[in-house]
Amino acid sequence: MREHSMRRGRRKFDDDEPDFLKRGRLEPALHEDPDLPPTGDRWSTWDGALHGPIPRPDWVRTEHGAVDTELGILKTGKEADVFLVRRAVPDSGQVSLLAAKRYRDGEHRLFHRDAGYLEGRRVRRSREMRAMTNRTAFGKEMIAGQWAAAEFDALGRLWQIGQESGLVCVPYPVQLIGTEVMLEFIGDWETGEAAPRLAQVRANPDELADLWRQMTDALSVLARAQVAHGDLSPYNTLVRDGRLVLIDLPQIVDVIANPRGAEFIARDVNNVAAWFRSRGLPVDPEALIERLHYEAGLR
Repeated sequence: MREHSMRRGRRKFDDDEPDFLKRGRLEPALHEDPDLPPTGDRWSTWDGALHGPIPRPDWVRTEHGAVDTELGILKTGKEADVFLVRRAVPDSGQVSLLAAKRYRDGEHRLFHRDAGYLEGRRVRRSREMRAMTNRTAFGKEMIAGQWAAAEFDALGRLWQIGQESGLVCVPYPVQLIGTEVMLEFIGDWETGEAAPRLAQVRANPDELADLWRQMTDALSVLARAQVAHGDLSPYNTLVRDGRLVLIDLPQIVDVIANPRGAEFIARDVNNVAAWFRSRGLPVDPEALIERLHYEAGLR
């Protein structure tokens, strides 16, 4: 069981936007609410949430008496902000560190290029489909819910495949409530420092070749599941202890239902292959694209 405490000191944060402002804990005034715990920011939201796949890792805190403490913001982006949250059972030493991904509300959300990703996704009620197509306030909320649910579902599926095959690695999806997805924090649980992105890694030739092998294995898993990441790049892939970890999957694409499925597979491959080639690794993206199209049933 993982039992860590956060050491005080500077934490490194990943900022996507130049005008990013670090935001810390919830407002102190909230602690005046007698229903809040005496320490931390809120009781655990585990009860009432949709939970990740089982068997769960032993570090997942399911106790109703667990307390969530906001430790700061890890990343800000156009669609969502990611916060660092410590979930702990008071006086027990049982702690988990989570990344809470919170999609923005309809007034501030900027889902870029979402029309292409949403092709092939359908909802049951025509009123809801029209609202999403017309980008009404209600429709934007529907879209946000779809992004969160799509990411949670994709992470659950890929995590299970990874446990069985060892060919793909993603954060464990702990829970989903509305438009908030809480995930395993990939990084140092003692310092709160996130694992580096692939783009930040300085690898020797052997390490680079191993990372490419892991990347092609992961892409093959996605293709056989008939999905594409949809926005894969060296900036949404982490490296922890030499292991490649795919993140940021809200735009995951069903390559069979989406008429541009083959195009999304090719774009994912070209994005990551360009980075490896720029580091001197001779990779053949065209051969890989052809193989993935075959594995996905597109050839």
